Amino acid sequence: MSVPDGKKLVRSPSGLRMVPENGAFNSPFSLDEPLWVPDKECPRCMQCDAKFDFLTRKHHCRRCGRCFCDKCCSKKMALPRMCFVDPVRQCGDCSQVSQKEVEFYDKQLKVLVGGGTFIVTLGTSEKSEDMMCRLSNNHRYLFLDGESHFEVELSRISSMQVLTEATTPGEIDILTYTSLLDSQYISEGGNTRVCGMLLHYKPMGSQDPEQLRMEVADDKKTASAWLAAMHKAAKLLYEARDQ
Repeated sequence: MSVPDGKKLVRSPSGLRMVPENGAFNSPFSLDEPLWVPDKECPRCMQCDAKFDFLTRKHHCRRCGRCFCDKCCSKKMALPRMCFVDPVRQCGDCSQVSQKEVEFYDKQLKVLVGGGTFIVTLGTSEKSEDMMCRLSNNHRYLFLDGESHFEVELSRISSMQVLTEATTPGEIDILTYTSLLDSQYISEGGNTRVCGMLLHYKPMGSQDPEQLRMEVADDKKTASAWLAAMHKAAKLLYEARDQ
């Protein structure tokens, strides 16, 4: 069953999913469904070690694929990264992770699609341009619009660095993505210390890396909120690549 926007409704062992008709157009934030641990390989709950029998039934977590009893896998949570239509059964650990991701889909993605204004410098050029940067509706590209226009495919971003105001006035610190995962300076709503971002990516049709520098323009509150949301998006991107 297909729907007009290029997606189709499919049924998997875990539930109904609304996925792109062409798998190549999956969101870079998406995750594949896990392989379920075979029933014969899990005679006991993989959390509390309760033995499965007629009364204690086994259930598979839709996110990790492991076997649990009903007590350890009773929560049904939305799982947007796997495109499930309805909430699905998940174990305790996975449901906590999914809850955070639901907040990202409900809040940060809207900020990214809404966009922010930045002073953009491409490569080593000395020329900068005020541009509106926003995430495409399919979450696969960054669109940058000003006097010119260009796109950056998220899957081709190799690294991200965050620019913050240094303790010395007029100077800028460059902090890597990994050092800021839990930083107090990257938070929803923005923080005055965050002033920009460096992206390193490979343009379409090229294997040579390119640098994109984005610095906060006049609307600092909106731009800082966009940077905070982009930071959380990067965390999901790196996790998706590792899984």
